[in-house]
This record gives sequence, structure tokens and C-alpha cells, in this order.
Amino acid sequence: MKENDLNSAKDDLDARLQERVLLSRPAPGDRLMLADATLLAALDGSRPLTPNERQALSASPLTLRRFRQLSLERHAAAPVAANDPVWTGSSGMLRAASTASSAEELEALVTDDDHWTLHFLRQDGGWQVILSLSAEAPFATRLLREQPQLRVIDGGGAIVLQGRLDADGECERAWPFATAPASHFQLYGAGFAVEPVAP
Repeated sequence: MKENDLNSAKDDLDARLQERVLLSRPAPGDRLMLADATLLAALDGSRPLTPNERQALSASPLTLRRFRQLSLERHAAAPVAANDPVWTGSSGMLRAASTASSAEELEALVTDDDHWTLHFLRQDGGWQVILSLSAEAPFATRLLREQPQLRVIDGGGAIVLQGRLDADGECERAWPFATAPASHFQLYGAGFAVEPVAP
């Protein structure tokens, strides 16, 4: 892989992690800063956001979540062609760049194809794990429409999360293990996979 390709892959991962931080961070008094019509015009390219609108969008997690949901809805509304990509699974690895300063604090894992992100959030003394589908995934339209049962497994084959995607392209569950996420994945070869559950 060329150095430019490596830099591009790192930039993509950084962008995805930054997106999750922006979406999940608390913002006191947050409210929708931009109308749906403005966000939809930006999505279809008929009118790009102005610098002030971009700033308002980045400063408001609520508006960012709405923008992401509208993007996913546009994908879901698009007709599914017979030759649309069929997704059979994605896998990834725990890497040093995935962890924060503490070995116990794992913020996110991204599959090797960049189509799925696992986010880990502390909650009530434990963890929540969130599976998030990228709106750019070539099979996003099909999955959002068909709503298949999905599961995430660790390197040992144990189920980390199982369920269906919501309208935001996410599935959230409580972390099912006693060990913190980073330590757990390290115990099982540092690998994970996202896959459809056979009917």
C-alpha cells in the first residue's frame, strides 16, 4: 500500500472517530440549528452550506444527528437495483490507534472496509456498545430497507451485540462481558466481525 493510501485510510478513521465524538458529546441547551430543507439541499448538492451554516452544524450534536439521519433516509428511499452489492459480512481488528490514553478505555473500532463502527460509551458503571452503519456503504440502502438481523462477534465467536438497525443506522446494546472492551478484545485475538444472522 502506498503512503498516500495509508494517509487516506488514517484520515478516514480519524474522521469517523471525530464524527462519533461530535455526535455523542453533551451540549447544554442544544437545539436544531438548521432546517431540514437546508440540510436536504446540502445533501442533494442543490445548495452547499454557507460557512456560518457549517459552523452551526459542527457546533450542534443534535443538528449533526439530524443531518446523518436525513442522509440515511435518502439512501433508504433510493430504489434497490437487482445488481446492488450484497453484503455478507465485515471484519476488523483492535489496533493501537483505536484506544485512548488508558488501556481500559476503548472508544471505537472500525471494520477494515470502513462500513461499520463499534462505539463504546461508559454508562451506569458499565458500557454501552453501538454498532453504526456508514451512510456511504454501498449496501446501506439494501440493509436499511430489508432490516436484517445482525450480530457482532469477537475473535472467539462470542456475541457482542445482536439486533436490527434503527432509522439512524445504529443498533445499541449493553456490553455483555465483565471485562472492559479493550481488554476483552485483546483476550480473543483482537479481532471482531459484523455479520448477518441466518434466518
